[in-house]
Amino acid sequence: MTYGILLGLHILAAIAWMAALLYLPRLFAYHTRAEAGSQMDETFQVMEAKLQGIIMGPAMIAVLVLGAALVWWDATREAWGWGFLLRPWMLTKLVGVAFLIGWHHFLIAERKKIASGRSVRTERFWRAVNEVPFLAAIVIVLSVTTKWG
Repeated sequence: MTYGILLGLHILAAIAWMAALLYLPRLFAYHTRAEAGSQMDETFQVMEAKLQGIIMGPAMIAVLVLGAALVWWDATREAWGWGFLLRPWMLTKLVGVAFLIGWHHFLIAERKKIASGRSVRTERFWRAVNEVPFLAAIVIVLSVTTKWG
């Protein structure tokens, strides 16, 4: 039962993190239309900061802590040993998670640039990259559910 609770919480945290990673670039796309210093600009800045601070950051931390707990469980309680971390499917998942962490931090840096008026990214850019985290999620989920290689 403990494993199931850990897994369920990990999945829920991943859903929250993914929702934020998908929504923040969409907010950035709309934000590019706002005139600097306008009410709309200020509203977007508040929305983006709250999304990052209340949902995106805590969800990422929960994903990583719960994921580490699941890795520990699989390596020790399931007697897989730590070698399973080198299996192709697990390496693929870990690379995908590392990419999402990098993307997360890229979005934080871009939010700060937008807030300070130093952003060079266009609405078109944000619309083009909006689904990038979902592509990573597809690879991660299929790696774990198929355990290929």
